[in-house]
Amino acid sequence: MTDSNLNIDRAALDSLVLKRFFYAQSFSIYNGVAGLYDFGPTGAALQQNLISLWRQHFVIEEDMLEVDCSIMTPAEVLKTSGHVEKFADWMCKDTKDGSVMRADHLVEAVLEARLEGDALARKMAGVTINCEASPAAVAKTDAKKNKKKGGPIAATKLDDAVIEEYKFILAQIDNYDGKGLADLIAKYDIRNPDTGNAVTAPAMFNLMFESSIGPSGNLKGYLRPETAQGQFVNFSRLLEFNNQKMPFASAMVGRSFRNEIAPRQGLLRVREFTMAEVEHYVDPNNKDHPRFDEVAHIELPLLPSQVQLDGKTTPIMTRIGDAVTSGTVDNQTLGYFLARIYLYLMAVGIKHELLRFRQHLPNEMAHYATDCWDAEIKTSHGWIECVGCADRSAYDLTKHSAYTKEKLCVRENLPEPLVTEKLMCETNSKVFGPKLKRAAKPVQKYLESLSDADLTSIQSALSTDGKATVVLSGTPADGEYDITPDMVTIEVRTITEHVREYTPNVIEPSFGVGRILYSLLEHSFNVRAGDEQRSFFSFKPAVAPFKCLVLPLSGHPSFAKPLQDVARRLRAGGVPARVDDAASASIGRRYARNDELGTPFAITVDFQTADDGTVTLRERDTTKQIRASIDEIVELVKCLVNGSTSWDDVLSKHPLVNTSTSDSTA
Repeated sequence: MTDSNLNIDRAALDSLVLKRFFYAQSFSIYNGVAGLYDFGPTGAALQQNLISLWRQHFVIEEDMLEVDCSIMTPAEVLKTSGHVEKFADWMCKDTKDGSVMRADHLVEAVLEARLEGDALARKMAGVTINCEASPAAVAKTDAKKNKKKGGPIAATKLDDAVIEEYKFILAQIDNYDGKGLADLIAKYDIRNPDTGNAVTAPAMFNLMFESSIGPSGNLKGYLRPETAQGQFVNFSRLLEFNNQKMPFASAMVGRSFRNEIAPRQGLLRVREFTMAEVEHYVDPNNKDHPRFDEVAHIELPLLPSQVQLDGKTTPIMTRIGDAVTSGTVDNQTLGYFLARIYLYLMAVGIKHELLRFRQHLPNEMAHYATDCWDAEIKTSHGWIECVGCADRSAYDLTKHSAYTKEKLCVRENLPEPLVTEKLMCETNSKVFGPKLKRAAKPVQKYLESLSDADLTSIQSALSTDGKATVVLSGTPADGEYDITPDMVTIEVRTITEHVREYTPNVIEPSFGVGRILYSLLEHSFNVRAGDEQRSFFSFKPAVAPFKCLVLPLSGHPSFAKPLQDVARRLRAGGVPARVDDAASASIGRRYARNDELGTPFAITVDFQTADDGTVTLRERDTTKQIRASIDEIVELVKCLVNGSTSWDDVLSKHPLVNTSTSDSTA
């Protein structure tokens, strides 16, 4: 992999991930189930380290309230939140074999494959002219690259206008609805790349796993598709726990479930996954953040929606302070969390040049959202959404409050009484009830919910026509009802408020832990210069599954006691240490197989240890080693792992040990 372009041998990476049991397909001895994965000791530790850093970075440093809510969710909760109706993707079917695929991914894959075919055709033509190599030779050279999820790549040259058209579509692929995707499929003759068959028009497919709660089966439920709803329904308890103080945030790490149409690409599209979500509750009239000045100077690679609509995909480096001031990012709190997301991803080891923040396009933005950005990480599969950060307004709390009749709001004592004039409608119960009967309460509720402008219109109709007609919908008493002047009084009244009541808005950073983990695997995957068979992961010490390898030079009996002593002292100091005392393998081979686990440091006990109590310390990326006493080496490893010192600092104070043969795997 190079810094400017992600170019890895994915087959070698996948092989190493499976070999070292980072993760593997669940139930593989039963032929496995698509979209379900088990994490081995290495992958489980890596995932837990990502979560631990997330907790430190957000929950602890931001003083958030962490909760753990139920996975099984009653249907009425998710119906209220809109998931039952709208949590869906567009799905196509192969017209002959019935195989299914997600419509936007199908269009994207086929158009990308055609663009790659054009690039291959142009490359072949260029090589034939300049290098006198045959097209067949070029095709053979690129054979490994000639496979893609959009089908086999045919070396077919496209017109320049068609290329620009394809690029324009891909730049805003998330902006197409079902009809738009159907039009693209028809216009560009997009077929199932695996069979060449035509596909059906896109249809909506709900992504939630349905179940029932209890033996009767009468209570319908779903496995939660996100952790957010459990936090929202507990808002009042959280506010009380926080002593009624605003703003504040809740946070949760847990499993979520989505019945993906066509799970693929390993951990990038799965049916069960770990999420880490923050719900930051803020006053809708004041979305400034008290710590925004701390991050205002940070430059982020932003891809605003307007840039995408212009058919461009190059992010613009922008100070987050400037982005908020200009209105590119809607408010300070949203901008603050975008910067904090960036700092977290940098801390775990995601490469800056392979990260961008893409603003949602108008058609993909939820109707209630004020603004929404995705942190997308570049992998060999393309740009992958790994973190979403949205201003959800007051949508969720308002919906749950309206359905349950429970107030999910903040009551704030005002420093001075607020005196306002408001047009109000008061009903005459002696006339109103008898005339409207069972519709009286729904009509009264409707009138009380009207704006000043609507009430003014009714007042005018009562004055000029002697009646006003109101129309109810979505109530038990739907229909048209006439209101007469004797039934209501509409007039301006002076209101004095000592307490302000409001429903908070919610800023929500939502992290897909598995996607971040996979992206980190790709960004950390390396091979030794001059030896492509020796691959390793260059994890930062903070996230590495094992921090230190402890091993003997050989199987000599005198090494056993100091070996266990070093390992015990490291573990007691909070440093996960792995002992590799399989002396049947050479020291170089043992270094290499632990490099494959991403272990950053290795302490070696050798014959000199018995003489003077010293050991060597090796660093994974450089393979350089120093020698010092056991006490000093153990303390150095602790400091290297917690980040209080660096390997460069260590090398500046300790001479290198000659290790010309120790890293040989022979």
